[in-house]
Amino acid sequence: MSQLASFVVVANRLPVDRVTASDGSVDWRTSPGGLVTALEPVMRQRGGAWIGWHGAADEQVAPFEHDGYSVVPVPLSAAEYEEYYEGFSNATLWPLYHDTVAFPEFHREWWDAYVTVNRRFAEAAAEAADEGATVWVQDYQLQLVPQMLRELRPDLRVGFFLHIPFPPIELFLQLPWRTEILEGLLGADLVGFQVPGGAANFLRLVRRQTGLKVERDRVQVTDSHASVSRAYPISIDTQGFADLANTPEVIAESEALLEELGHPKRIFLGVDRLDYTKGLRQRIRAMGELFEEGKLNPAEDVFLQVATPSRERVEEYKRLRDDIDLLVGRINSEVGGIGRPAIVYRHAGFPRQTMAAMYRIADVMVVTPLRDGMNLVAKEYVACHPNTGGALVLSEFAGAALELKQAYLVNPYDLNGMKAVLMQAATDPLKARERRMRALKKQVKANTIDHWADAFLGDLAGLD
Repeated sequence: MSQLASFVVVANRLPVDRVTASDGSVDWRTSPGGLVTALEPVMRQRGGAWIGWHGAADEQVAPFEHDGYSVVPVPLSAAEYEEYYEGFSNATLWPLYHDTVAFPEFHREWWDAYVTVNRRFAEAAAEAADEGATVWVQDYQLQLVPQMLRELRPDLRVGFFLHIPFPPIELFLQLPWRTEILEGLLGADLVGFQVPGGAANFLRLVRRQTGLKVERDRVQVTDSHASVSRAYPISIDTQGFADLANTPEVIAESEALLEELGHPKRIFLGVDRLDYTKGLRQRIRAMGELFEEGKLNPAEDVFLQVATPSRERVEEYKRLRDDIDLLVGRINSEVGGIGRPAIVYRHAGFPRQTMAAMYRIADVMVVTPLRDGMNLVAKEYVACHPNTGGALVLSEFAGAALELKQAYLVNPYDLNGMKAVLMQAATDPLKARERRMRALKKQVKANTIDHWADAFLGDLAGLD
């Protein structure tokens, strides 16, 4: 790295993907994703560095410049990827933080790898940061970094943001390394959560586990260091999505999609990573029963479900993939017309342009996770849908439900309740749907990804 950075982002992954051209030359292009979109302009403006893993195990990549900021790759061995990432991050913390929808596994060697990798990220950040720099650490994979960084570089201003839910006390206490995680997070000057309940859970745990003095949202960690915890609901580049959805290319693609689906009268749409927290089993069962009961007609209605491949090597995810394949196949064999399946299921990732085309044509967007930190798909649909006649069915257990109050809210564990709400969203008078959608559009327009980044970094800069 040529010069030290006054603003450093630390995240599990870098904001770039490697692209190898036909002549063998290698280039890096910006990854899609809200976090990258939000933080890139801030970094360019401040002269920033982004620290993260570049996506290939057992490989060293030298730091390089990209789009006006420094990219600092952190290496991971294949064993570390398995134990720190697939193991502790995604088979221990992920299920634990999502209400133990799947059973978390606790293995000491996974924890050891998590500590080792977090230290490597902290050391990389300490090396890249200028005197008095601001360092913003992102998400559950790096919860020990704030404290490690504070020990290495007490001059830094450190923020941390958790993009997933933070669990209630009873669940968090299962974690054998609960105190170490709390102490790791308390190394940050400001700890951000998606919803107020997450911040409250964290502060209650700190009070119970550490004996430190907690006053409102502030924890006095040492004589010279206090840590503040608050909620900052993340959002999207609202205008960017709305503009994309109205481009001639996306409009043409949405027409082609309608043609491919056979121009149904009503389209229900689900868009998720293939993850057990997303409530896919329950959602597909509810939709299947509506077709079986004749409330939905496969000649007129279609349910398009996109499930982006995710963590394909983790056993729980393989099981889920097989379950969904069987469920969709059974429903379609029983209720689909000839050449006209009731459920169109796509286990694939699609570019943002295609997603915008899907959002444009969906009459009812179905977002029913069992637990979600925020869920930006709900906000993307609201931004992209071209008129106010669409409907959003949203789980009460998504962080977005606290903001998108005019959605059709549903308990995804209650199949009969979900079926009733899905039918209400599909059949409500146009005026009622428009009233709800206008309120949703107003909310999403007023609270963008820029507001989120500015609010967090503004508070971090203003702390005593």
